[in-house]
Amino acid sequence: MSTSHPDRNRNRASLEHSAPSDEPSETAEDSRVVEVRVAAEATQLPVMRAVVGDLAMRADFDVDTIADLRLAVDEACSSLVRIAAERSPLVGRFRTEDDRLEFTAEVTSNDPSGPRKNTFSWRVLGALTDSVASSVREPENRGDGHVVRIQLSKGRMVHG
Repeated sequence: MSTSHPDRNRNRASLEHSAPSDEPSETAEDSRVVEVRVAAEATQLPVMRAVVGDLAMRADFDVDTIADLRLAVDEACSSLVRIAAERSPLVGRFRTEDDRLEFTAEVTSNDPSGPRKNTFSWRVLGALTDSVASSVREPENRGDGHVVRIQLSKGRMVHG
């Protein structure tokens, strides 16, 4: 007989293609979306880096752009992990669109201000990507945390 230990399963990454989202552009039929859900802990960041690297490689991004994406995803996720509420999941959504890869990461946080934008980390994100933005959604129920999100995108280099 096997029993499941909740804390042991909490650190496992789960990959879901086109998982439910409140994002209007990400429908359940959209096979270009991959969702990864891990514990919001620094030890789980290599999972996010590996996924973005694999997706960018499959989408035929060049080696330098793949490295930029890995670093940008790591920076974005690190910023969110620092402000995540205890036991919050880190949810990453990866979307490949023609010559572009879009990434959205979110956590639940008790801090309504979101990630700080006057940091070296935020400047690195801006330098590594074509666009970067953050948002904070108010909790639906009192006692729930704020949903803090970072979105970034990077296009494939066109060699002429």
